[in-house]
Amino acid sequence: MNPTGGASQVPTLDDVARRAGVSKSTASRALSRPDIVAPATRARVHDAAVALGFEPSRVARALAHGRTGLIALVVPDLENSFFTPIVNGAQAQAAQAGVQLTVAVHEADDHDALSRLSRQVDGFLITAPRGTDDDLRAAARLAPTVLIDREVSGLPSVSADVARAFGEVIGHLAGAGHRHIAYLGGPHGSWQSLRRHDAVREAAAGRTELTVLGPVPATFTAGVESAGPVLATGATAVVPYATSVALGLLAALQRRGVRVPDDMLISAERSVLDALGMNGVPAIDVDGEELGRVAAGQLVDRIERGGRAGGPEAVTRLGVAVRLPEG
Repeated sequence: MNPTGGASQVPTLDDVARRAGVSKSTASRALSRPDIVAPATRARVHDAAVALGFEPSRVARALAHGRTGLIALVVPDLENSFFTPIVNGAQAQAAQAGVQLTVAVHEADDHDALSRLSRQVDGFLITAPRGTDDDLRAAARLAPTVLIDREVSGLPSVSADVARAFGEVIGHLAGAGHRHIAYLGGPHGSWQSLRRHDAVREAAAGRTELTVLGPVPATFTAGVESAGPVLATGATAVVPYATSVALGLLAALQRRGVRVPDDMLISAERSVLDALGMNGVPAIDVDGEELGRVAAGQLVDRIERGGRAGGPEAVTRLGVAVRLPEG
């Protein structure tokens, strides 16, 4: 309570300056740039701040260092549901660090758009970009950058090791007796799709016939439109690039009278298969929220270090859980 009996008030910078016997600007410099303030003055301001319980806001500190307190998560589109948990995880981590997250839709080769964005944010989380390595290096020169679900030499990145998981699923299906498997590849230019393509081919080699279809966008509609080509392969199991594609394919096949998974097995993420009662189907669990959290944490750290300081750029690959039914 304050002396008048009202509710206690949050101490301000003016209060700190008054208690320390300095101007408001001196108090601000002592808290944000202590290296340029005389030690005795700095100590008085610090003691006054502690006595009053004053804590400068992170936004104020960011502005004092020429930062906005805002980071951008850049996605190529809003159609891929895979991005949703990544946004959730990145936002949670950003909030914990005291910064704000915004989502922007840009292709990695749109240098003008990224240049404009770089003047409004402190850094980029560029997610599943389909541009070239040079495009991404150019983007990283605009602002501190961490890639999500893409690896480029010389840039920090966080990705899920989904290719290994897809290889495990193909190997399991071949071992379970599926003599012909179809793989529905992801969007054109997708780095993850290329890695998964290589992994499924390697896993199928000498064990089962593999037909690769695509590329297709990671959408429900693409799955529906893939039903005809999938049926034409004669495959008894399908491994789609994304769950949204799997759901569209499932709906289209059932409309054609195909029993899933009895006539044709379709793999997808575990939560979806469990909700559909398909517990005996191989499932892949990518923790998108963890991807977002780890990448946002790395970006905030880079910004705090001055953006480009530090040693060799880290490549972080997160494990992916795979459920392979017994028998």
